[in-house]
Parts: sequence; structure tokens; C-alpha cells
Amino acid sequence: MKLKITAAIITSLLFNISCTDLNEELYDKVKDENFGSTAKEIDALVGGAYSSLRGFGDPISNSYPTCEYVFFLNEVSSDEATIPTRGTDWYDGGQYQDAQKHNLNADNRMVLSAWRYCYTGIAKINSIIYQIDKSGLTEADKAPIYAELKGLRAYYYYLLLDMFGNVPIVTNFEDQGLPSNSTRQEVYNFVENELKDALPHLSSNVTYSKLTKNVAYSLLARLYLNSEAYVGTARWQDCINMCQQISGYSLSTDFFANFATENQTSSEIIFSIPYDSKAGTVGNYLSSMSLHYLQRYAISATGNYPWSGNGICAQPGVFSSFLDTDKRKNSMLAGDQINLATGAVIVMDSGLPLTYTEEIGNFANAKQNEGVRLHKYEVKEGETWERDHDWVLIRYAEILMMQAECYVRLGSSGTAMPFVEQVTARAGTSVPADLDLAFIDQELLREFLFEGRRRTDNIRFGTYFQPWWEKGSTENYKAIFPIPNSVLTTNQNLVQNPGY
Repeated sequence: MKLKITAAIITSLLFNISCTDLNEELYDKVKDENFGSTAKEIDALVGGAYSSLRGFGDPISNSYPTCEYVFFLNEVSSDEATIPTRGTDWYDGGQYQDAQKHNLNADNRMVLSAWRYCYTGIAKINSIIYQIDKSGLTEADKAPIYAELKGLRAYYYYLLLDMFGNVPIVTNFEDQGLPSNSTRQEVYNFVENELKDALPHLSSNVTYSKLTKNVAYSLLARLYLNSEAYVGTARWQDCINMCQQISGYSLSTDFFANFATENQTSSEIIFSIPYDSKAGTVGNYLSSMSLHYLQRYAISATGNYPWSGNGICAQPGVFSSFLDTDKRKNSMLAGDQINLATGAVIVMDSGLPLTYTEEIGNFANAKQNEGVRLHKYEVKEGETWERDHDWVLIRYAEILMMQAECYVRLGSSGTAMPFVEQVTARAGTSVPADLDLAFIDQELLREFLFEGRRRTDNIRFGTYFQPWWEKGSTENYKAIFPIPNSVLTTNQNLVQNPGY
């Protein structure tokens, strides 16, 4: 069975995928109706859906899959991270400056990368569903596989709902028509229904890095938590109800065990993207995108650490907002960086000491040492460019904090208190007696710093539209990003999001 060229062309027009994809042939994976008769064959197919979460590299999108496709866009447009231009480094057509200032347009490369990340993953899943459908499996055997794949597809559509709102919904791999926009409400309904329909067929077991019932409940909880921001209808109690269905997880005693090289052993991680450099996984080098070029000498006396790009860092004010007693403050790297071979502060090429400062004097021409650096995931001597820690997407602390926030919003701060206390106790901090949304908001920043979710929190709390460092007031329509111009050009049925 070969992939029909017409279907591939439609995929290209919708997702702006390069023409090299048009030659893909499915018969190398699905040769006849007997395929899919073994667990190994099924795992090989479904594994392709999960591997899509790592992203891809090509000449059209940004260079670094996991870091840049979704994470950079959401972090830099939030109040916790920034990518200042440092001389000739990190300007890249002004894409990071525009994200910082909320001046994103439909030609921004980060916006295109995020769009293509999601739709390339969706296209992959649709093709796998097509292959499973053509296999020799019985309908009963197909049901749990479809549930897993459709749940994973719903995750991609949740990202699109969050970032772009009014996007086309494509589920049929053989559909040759050019799709039109669905409304944000329709996309919301689709995500909800897909996850709810999948639930009866998903595994109840705690299975690492798989789309299980717990993951589906977590995604539904996220959907309901942000329901008012997405479609104007608050669903706080529904969020609580979903959280209460989740079981088998607990907070890790050590906060940073969630971000260690071997973080797959954490009792807290509900969903993650697995990485293994020996297996050839790509796209996992966030620390190298943040640390200074000479940081390797503070990690290894011989400099045995990969090149670093000296880019993304914390916005001014984030580091100082943490109490010194808060263990999570170590998610950032500040101050003098010591050369392990000499015991002295590392000296930059300029002759000045490598001392990370919180303040950034000139956003458009920052000094090399300005900005507190991202330091949440473990960094150690001898690592390869591709790291081995898994990328955390959902962890149990989020389930606790979602319940706390919803109870506060429902006027029951006393009920919320024990949920927050579990999180703050581990961090070495405390909860005020008058627990309110302002504290919840800041606790979300402290707990989930640099985990790629802050922009969504900013929008839900309304702070996204208020002025902050290097940003004025933001118009309400900018709660979603523009649909990329190159996508609109290739599909005349699509309409740009309002305001852009």
C-alpha cells in the first residue's frame, strides 16, 4: 500500500512541509493485511507517534527541535524568560525581540516552528492510524491502540488550541480536501471529546512515557483549568474532578530528581518525552542554549562539556522574587562562575569575569554575562550534545496546584491549603494564612519555572496583558498567535486569526 501522492500534497499545503516528504511510502511499514499481528509490529508503529514529540530539524523551521519549536516561543512571550540580543548573537531576524515585546507577526520563524511541530506530529499520528486501520487486527484489538494514538493527537491539538485557537481539525489521512479553520470552541470540544472517548480504552497502570488514563485525566484537567480563557466558560469544579481521578503518583522527596539525568525513576512524572543519546534521539540540549560559551570550565576542569550558545535566560526580577531559603532558586544560575581547574572566576574574552547578573542593561545589545541562566535540568561533566534526561511535560505537583487554584477560585481557600502546603514544604517555604490567587500565581512561577507553561498561566491570571520588563500593555487578541503566512499562502481556505 503506497501513500497516495494527492494525500501527501494536501498534507504539504496544510502544514507547510517540504516537498521531500512527498516520496514517503507506507508499503515499507505495512506490506499486507497480516501486518500488526505481533506486539513488536504494533509497538514499532505506535512508537513513531511518541518519537514525533521530539520534533525534527529542517531548513524551514528553527534549528533546535525541543528547545525552539514550542518551548522558546511560550517562554519568551511569558514573564519568566527572555532571549536578549548579545552583539551579533541571538538576533535572528528579530524573532526573539518580537516575542518578548508581544509584537509577533505571521512571518515570525518561532510561530511557524510551533505550528509545524504540532501538525507534523498530527500528520504522523494520522498516518499510523491509517496503517492500523489497514492491518489485520480485530476491532477489539484496535480499540486501545486507537485510544492511545488519538489521546496523543489530542495533546497536539491542545497545544494548537492554546497557541493558535482557530485551527483546522484534520483526522482523516486520506482526505484530499484543503481544510478550513475550526473555531476555538470547536477545537476545544474536539480535544475534550477525543480524550473522553479514549479514556475507557486506555491503561489504568502507571506506565512511564505512555498515554494512559492518568495522562488523559491530566490533559482534561488542564483543558478545564484554562476553559474560561479559551472559550469563556469557567469549569473549575470539572478540573478538580479530573485531578481526583489521577492516582499512583507522589511528590518526589528531592525536587531536582524530576530533572536529573536519570529522571525516569521519579515518582512524580506523569508524562514526559524520553531521550537517550545512545539511541540517537535529538533535540534535547536546553542548557547549552542558555549557558555562556565558557561555562564548560565551571562544569569540568578540562572543559569536557559541549558547546553552549549563551542565549535564553531569566527575565530581570525573577531570580530576586525567590526567597533564599527556597530550594527551587537553584533552578537558576547566578553570580561568579568558577573555573574548576584554577579556582578563580572564569574570564570572558572581553577580559571581564563571567558573573551572571540578574539585570540586563540593554535588551537589544546585552552583555555576554547578563541574565541569570536556566539551570533546572542536571548538567554534568562528560555529557554529549544530546542529553539523556527526559523532558518533563506533566508532573504530580501540577495536579496538586490545579486543585489548589480551583478551590481558591471557588472561594474555598481553606480546602486549597493542604494541596499548596505539600508543594511549598518540599521547597522549604510556607503558605500565608490568607491564601489567594496572587500567591497561587507566584507559586506557579516558582514551582514550574522554565517548564514551558508560564505563558498559559499569565493569560489565565490576566497578567499577560499588563506591562512588564521590555513590554508594554498587550491587546487581548494577542492571547493567541497568528497563523503563519506561509501556511495561509499554501491553503487559501484558512483565515488569519482576528487582529493580525
